[in-house]
Amino acid sequence: MTQKLSNIEHKITESSAWQKVKDFLNLHLDITENISISILDILIIITVIFITTIVLRLLLKAFTRHLPNEEKGKFNVVFSYFRWLIYVVILLITLHTVGVDVTAVFAASAALLIGIGLALQTLFQDIISGVFILIDQSVHVGDIIELDGKIGRVEEIKLRTTRATTADNKVLVIPNHLYLTNSLYNWTQNGTTTREGVAVGVAYGSDVELVKALLMQAANEHPKVLAKAETRVLFTDFGESSLNFKVVFTLNDSFNARFPQSDIRFKIDKLFRENNISIPFPQRDIHIKQQPK
Repeated sequence: MTQKLSNIEHKITESSAWQKVKDFLNLHLDITENISISILDILIIITVIFITTIVLRLLLKAFTRHLPNEEKGKFNVVFSYFRWLIYVVILLITLHTVGVDVTAVFAASAALLIGIGLALQTLFQDIISGVFILIDQSVHVGDIIELDGKIGRVEEIKLRTTRATTADNKVLVIPNHLYLTNSLYNWTQNGTTTREGVAVGVAYGSDVELVKALLMQAANEHPKVLAKAETRVLFTDFGESSLNFKVVFTLNDSFNARFPQSDIRFKIDKLFRENNISIPFPQRDIHIKQQPK
């Protein structure tokens, strides 16, 4: 009988302790007249924020796993801004879930975000494009790129812009959103060597085999043309006033290709003069009709 009474008293004590814990967890803190939050709600919010932090760290490691150390620093800066935005959104959703009336906060936040988004739309596009460039690794420092008709060697990739230098040593600042809206040509992604060419037309009746040999000679004698890659001559078209050819060769410095191309044109002109091969120019016959008086 004594043992049963002891067990009953123990259960009553446990029930009383649990009730005290429940009462403590249900204790509400009145922040404003319309917003009240309990201790249990605060614990739930802390738990959700903790889980969100772990998930964000895992995502950060996954995104930066294959990035160089220099690019990791840039990505971490961008990710830190998005992380605080995610925290705010998760916090508002959690508060709404536990019963806190945050309708006014949601409405104000939505209006604010829409206003900021419209005002800074291009800026956000540039930053997001910069993140894609860092993750995708489609462009690296030192690459020669052609974008929207502009050619430059990439010197620095920032979050909003990419800085490149043209062949004339002029700085070209490219907004990163252009990578998403325009076709990008990376001249050096497959290596530093590229195939270049020089086009020329000769008069009808010229010895085409001699023309081919002279074009091959002009290209192969240039020191910048790589001997390991075959030089080719293409008979491209029968033009209105000329037979059109193109000599194709390989260079190891495509960024300065215009200089070897110019030298080869000088050489072609010299060889053609020595071998009596003329480069025609368009001619038109004009017939003047006189009206009878």
